[in-house]
Amino acid sequence: MPIRPQNSLYSLNTYPSIQIYELIQELLVANYIGNFVGELQEMKLPIVAYGDPVLRKKAEEIDEDYPNLKQLIDDMFETMYNARGVGLAAPQVGLPIRLFVVDGSPFGEDEEDSPGDPTVKDFKKVFINPIIVKEYGDKWAFNEGCLSIPDITEDVLRHANVLINYLDENFEEQEIELTGLAARIVQHEYDHIEGKLFVDKLGPLKKTMLKLKLLKCPNSA
Repeated sequence: MPIRPQNSLYSLNTYPSIQIYELIQELLVANYIGNFVGELQEMKLPIVAYGDPVLRKKAEEIDEDYPNLKQLIDDMFETMYNARGVGLAAPQVGLPIRLFVVDGSPFGEDEEDSPGDPTVKDFKKVFINPIIVKEYGDKWAFNEGCLSIPDITEDVLRHANVLINYLDENFEEQEIELTGLAARIVQHEYDHIEGKLFVDKLGPLKKTMLKLKLLKCPNSA
């Protein structure tokens, strides 16, 4: 999840019953973001772009003997920071495992026109084998983006609160209740390890409108 979403270009998460249409959409998006792949590959870990099957796999749990886990976590943080993100899930670096890292502190900083969100001021965590126990509270909209879908953002509705159980980087079990942007970042990253993307949460009309924007993009020809 990026620090500050930019322009709203979007790909459709297509209608399952129309397989050819689905394939066309995947190809259009892959072509559109192709120009970004070289830049992403300069990261410590190359970030997987939309269209890669790993982003649609439900990730598997790992144990504390997972090879080079500490180094992987460090590299994921470095990659996330280099990409100006506040969250990064293992599937986004090509690994279908239940792991994501977050650091929401950029959203906690005060700006000239608005105060920072206190829920993320010191919110830096590693989530291993997480399980969302409960999502609750009124849903609210926020403009989300994704490091795997460059320059594409849209308002997404998510629950205000979340209760999540997980293992930290020392494989110690934790359970925390989150609210505000902290809850949103975790829900966004959790979707990744479930094989879901934030585009899936859009309605059919919004998806169609964003498809038209995509088709107008010179790089989609």
